Amino acid sequence: MNSKLSSLNVGLLLVALLAGLLVVGRLVPTTTSNLAPAKPSLAVQPKPNDPPSALFGYQPRPAETRRFLQQLPKANIRQAAPGLFQAAAAPHDVFLYRALYRAHQQKFGQPWQVGRQGIGDCVSWGWAHGADIHLAVMWSLGDSADWKPVATESIYGGSRVEARGVARGGWSDGSYGAAAARWVREYGLIFREPYDQVDLSTYSAKRAKDWGNYGNGGKDDDGQLDDQARQHPVRNVALVTNFDEAAAAIASGYPVPVCSNQGFASKRDADGFARPSGTWPHCMCFVAVRHGDRPGLLCLNSWGPNWIEGPKWPDDMPDGSFWVEKSVVDRMLAGEDSFCVSGYDGFPFRELDHALWVQVELPLEVWQPAAESDSFHPEYALAP
Repeated sequence: MNSKLSSLNVGLLLVALLAGLLVVGRLVPTTTSNLAPAKPSLAVQPKPNDPPSALFGYQPRPAETRRFLQQLPKANIRQAAPGLFQAAAAPHDVFLYRALYRAHQQKFGQPWQVGRQGIGDCVSWGWAHGADIHLAVMWSLGDSADWKPVATESIYGGSRVEARGVARGGWSDGSYGAAAARWVREYGLIFREPYDQVDLSTYSAKRAKDWGNYGNGGKDDDGQLDDQARQHPVRNVALVTNFDEAAAAIASGYPVPVCSNQGFASKRDADGFARPSGTWPHCMCFVAVRHGDRPGLLCLNSWGPNWIEGPKWPDDMPDGSFWVEKSVVDRMLAGEDSFCVSGYDGFPFRELDHALWVQVELPLEVWQPAAESDSFHPEYALAP
């Protein structure tokens, strides 16, 4: 009898202890601000059918995107830049990446080559490609005194923390288009060069991971790089929702960072197009437009030069890029989280006809580095 009572008492004691723990758990909730979560691996694992270099990181937040769009005085590109559509003559092919080729060659004395993201920071890469190319166009037109590539880590951290008004972005990966748009418009750009507090000359996946949690500049920056970014704002962003809007933007020198869930095959067809295939929560950048019998936009990815193979058109299209059919472009942009970027006050129409970036065949000497004393060639520029 005593043995049975003893067992009963032990059972009741255990029940009481468990109940106490549950009560304590409700009374003293755990807060993430008091925890230091373990950092996950830098790698974002691809799915079985994805290319071997696949790294994603697009995490749409429709409600936050709608709030951002409501704050823009003219959210859509047709509202913000009616002149792009009124002034455009017969459609023509435009290859904006050539402005980047030329700027990089003259700045560093070597050809530009696409880089590879190391974590799920694709949104920052898509937006950096857009900013790099637009700034190169401005420089080619004589509207900018210098050209420098943009630091992706800054866009990534700024889009996850400052742009969203949160204290921490967390250690998981990902961002979305409107957050990057808010960051570059309300703060600005940080470049691939040494700063007093950090050398950003080369990309660091580890730094991107860190800044994705702590924001632009990292844990101990105390807003210093935010102040630096404000010196170089992207003046305007505008939502792009279909092929015709993107084509008009690109034709005047405004690339389109594109966020969508559309995936593609890793082999180009005879015309340089990649077949739509699978689901990619991903951000890339539209950097060229072609019309004729097979309209499409050229999509620049951030998985390095070798993830995709197959024919190119034209021959100098960037490694790691592919053409996207008009109908697929419409589907990608219908998600309403893709924007074009402008360093001007508004989106003025720019006549890019007969420039180097609309000629299919280019002489090799165009890409040779200029002499140090001759950093700008008027014969390569267009009248603003």
